[in-house]
Amino acid sequence: MEQVRLLAPSEGVRLDQDRLQALYEELGDVGAEDVVCRAMEELAVRLSYAEKLFRQGDFQDMHKVVRSLVAISEQIGMNTLVRVAGDVCTCIEAGDHVALGATLSRLVRIGERSLSAIWDLDDFCP
Repeated sequence: MEQVRLLAPSEGVRLDQDRLQALYEELGDVGAEDVVCRAMEELAVRLSYAEKLFRQGDFQDMHKVVRSLVAISEQIGMNTLVRVAGDVCTCIEAGDHVALGATLSRLVRIGERSLSAIWDLDDFCP
């Protein structure tokens, strides 16, 4: 009898506390919270859109969306998300759709965890 094993990938995320601190020092509490809240909203929307583009096979637009995820993530110190989004771009550029599917799934998992980690730091976005 064959056994089927369900994998439950679990991976931690890293937030750059120094980057967040610098953002707060530069913009003040209200300004930094506004930037972080808008970034979180954009990340959630773009992660969802990247998945939709993948299902549609629109890899050119998907590449643009994922590159924008890199820029937004860097702004608020989501280093793990930056790295995995870069991996997704590499898969698109290589035309490796099997690896792209797996890496995109990882990006979504990391994205959700990163958003939760930011949210848990403080009570962001009333």
